[in-house]
Amino acid sequence: FIARREALQGVHGIGFEVLGPHSSQATLRIVEFARSNRLPFTWRDPEQADDEAAAVLVAGLDPADVPLVRLPGGVELRGPSTGELSRALGVGRELAPREQVDLVVIGAGPAGLAAAVYGASEGLETLVVESTALGGQAGSSRRIENYLGFPAGISGAELADRATIQAEKFGAHITVPVAATALDERDGRHLLRLDDGAAVAASVVVIATGVRYRRLDLPRLEEFEAHSIFYAATPMEARLCAGDPVAVVGGGNSGGQAALFLSRHAAHVRLLVRERELSEHMSRYLADRIERDPSIEVFLHSEVCELIGEHALEAIAVADQLTGDRKQVPARALFVFIGAEPHTRWLDGRLALDTGGYVLTGPAAARARGDGREPLLLETSLPGVFAVGDVRSGSAQRVAAAVGDGAVAIRLIHERLAHDGRPLAACS
Repeated sequence: FIARREALQGVHGIGFEVLGPHSSQATLRIVEFARSNRLPFTWRDPEQADDEAAAVLVAGLDPADVPLVRLPGGVELRGPSTGELSRALGVGRELAPREQVDLVVIGAGPAGLAAAVYGASEGLETLVVESTALGGQAGSSRRIENYLGFPAGISGAELADRATIQAEKFGAHITVPVAATALDERDGRHLLRLDDGAAVAASVVVIATGVRYRRLDLPRLEEFEAHSIFYAATPMEARLCAGDPVAVVGGGNSGGQAALFLSRHAAHVRLLVRERELSEHMSRYLADRIERDPSIEVFLHSEVCELIGEHALEAIAVADQLTGDRKQVPARALFVFIGAEPHTRWLDGRLALDTGGYVLTGPAAARARGDGREPLLLETSLPGVFAVGDVRSGSAQRVAAAVGDGAVAIRLIHERLAHDGRPLAACS
């Protein structure tokens, strides 16, 4: 079923329909949500001359009713939020205004899903909340080839889908898209506030919010985003740019994996990296494969300095950082993998962070508190709140390490619950 779902993402006309123009921010939000969650869908732009039928369907609609989303079976949603669409598709659980659980996990990347699997399997009533897409940043990785136990590699999407099924099998509840906005304490429990107005009271909290993709600092970036600039390379994006020249920015493994995958679909791939050698921040096995691929052209010590095109991206200007020379190359799509920053702004001073905004845990959190209390290894400066995965200061920034964090956190959580005598949801 996982393989079938992935195959359907590359087929035009399958899944639900989104009818709305590129100029509509509400439409772009729905499209990005569908893409990041790997949902089969078709986007029909009523402003395109080759789709007069779409223009007829949205003619006369109030701006608040755009986009028009047509689900299989004839159900139509007018101007839905991403949450309304998610619930209509049966993706994720709808939360009550006030939820009570033993463990709330914030973020559904590898670390968060691992915490959910181990927490639920060991008897904790577990709720996972995710603001964007199941799988997190790893979920968009085309192929993870160095994950233990998968000698042929596994896609980030499949790993995320398998982990989600496993967590739900043990009784964990998962909801998406819901974003955490604040973390408080009340009556001896942690109170997590969400952007849909709901609140979750939990005995313990695992923060696994990971990192957010960095964007290029370029004029006209927002103009081309959603239809020409992408932050993931999946079958859906490959279908959109099939037969076209594309460019990939990023010298890490994500950029390398994307370039190799896109080389099987695009007319030509240009990989732009700041480094002087491809293997400087990229695994050697990836660099070797890229250097042997005749359909990939590598631009070392280079960066994008301009986006060129009328209504859609047509080319990019590339600057050589050593010589200062500029060169214009054709590109109908631009894929950006230039790192990320921790998603911790919502904590608003509640936890001790390092200078980069990552969450301090263990001895480093103890030093930040300065009150003599000794947090557990993955525990933050707030007792009963743990941080795992890429959001944690000092993380190895690897999928395997994130999964390990999630598993270890549950053992530490049992230790914290036993020490503090915190009430569980079933006993509250």
